[in-house]
Amino acid sequence: MSKTLRTIATAICALFLLPLSAQEKGDTVYTFRFVSDRDMFYVPYGGNDAELERLMRCVEQYSADILSGETPLYVDGYSTAGQDEAENLAMSRVRSNRVKSELIVRQKLTEDCFITRNHSGSGDYVTVRIVIPAEKDEAEEARLAAERAEQERIAAEQAERQRLAAEKAEAERIAREKEQARLAAEQAKTDSLTAAQSAADSLAKAEAERLSAGKAEDADSYTLSLRANLLRWATLTPDLGIEWRISPSVGVMVNGSWTSWTWNDNARRYALWEVMPEVHLYLGEKKAWYVGAMFKAGQFNYKFSGTGRQGDLLGGGITGGYQLRLNKALALDFTLGLGYQNADTERYDVIDGVRVRSGTETKNWWGPVNAGVTLVWKIY
Repeated sequence: MSKTLRTIATAICALFLLPLSAQEKGDTVYTFRFVSDRDMFYVPYGGNDAELERLMRCVEQYSADILSGETPLYVDGYSTAGQDEAENLAMSRVRSNRVKSELIVRQKLTEDCFITRNHSGSGDYVTVRIVIPAEKDEAEEARLAAERAEQERIAAEQAERQRLAAEKAEAERIAREKEQARLAAEQAKTDSLTAAQSAADSLAKAEAERLSAGKAEDADSYTLSLRANLLRWATLTPDLGIEWRISPSVGVMVNGSWTSWTWNDNARRYALWEVMPEVHLYLGEKKAWYVGAMFKAGQFNYKFSGTGRQGDLLGGGITGGYQLRLNKALALDFTLGLGYQNADTERYDVIDGVRVRSGTETKNWWGPVNAGVTLVWKIY
């Protein structure tokens, strides 16, 4: 066994034998038992009544020294009833206060007469120890000396940390001053060169502004526009939309289509509505090409033969296109969308003017889901 392990073992044995050794010296240690999961102080329990009577006699004998503070009462509470250390310490604190309350009430003591410590584990009891001035226990002296040494060690560590912090702060201050001096020298050198470069910089800036203005004129940029898909109008499906360019490179829009046609005394029908929000990312200096993402939802009802079909549309995908600028106010937008579309369809027949459902089907489509040749009117 190493020297360190022997030292730890000796300390642990001393802690366990301390109450016993103290008890042998003039009955100066008194132990009160507690039910393992209770914090109430039951005087008749576990011989507590006899122990309390002995303690009362001792307190009466040294009451003057106790009240003056020369002979304090050391109260140590222990508990193993809790689920963790915090609960054990809380239970120990309550148990210690129960025992002290008996002494305060019966012997007219005050809280200043006690030195209380609470512990987790080791049992369910409270000890009261009196160190009589003429017979001070050597272990108590050693404990007090250890506490003083620990306090001195902590104070020395704090002083060392403060010293190191002060040295670090001073070193940082000196480094900052050196850096500031270096930057000031560099700034003075830069200022001396700035005057010689000012004419060239002015010319370069003017040229850059001219080029930027030319690019801005070439770029097709606007804030708000109205849109009409001419392909939809060609199929007798009115279509209108609006676009908001939140920046020259990003546009947010929504298009809507609606139509409802019947002929042959309502024997034939074509009806549709559709809403399609979309986001465009415009590319290049002229902002003519773009890519984006779209979503579409709607309903349809058509009957071109004996069986009609009606249902819901849902889909989305990616889009790409090109805007051909016609003039400052008008442009043609050529677009194509690829993605996924789902159609939940009900088939029906018309019998005596009443629609009779004849079946259902679901179709999923991957491929072109949108196309358009759209007239764009740039409002501003």
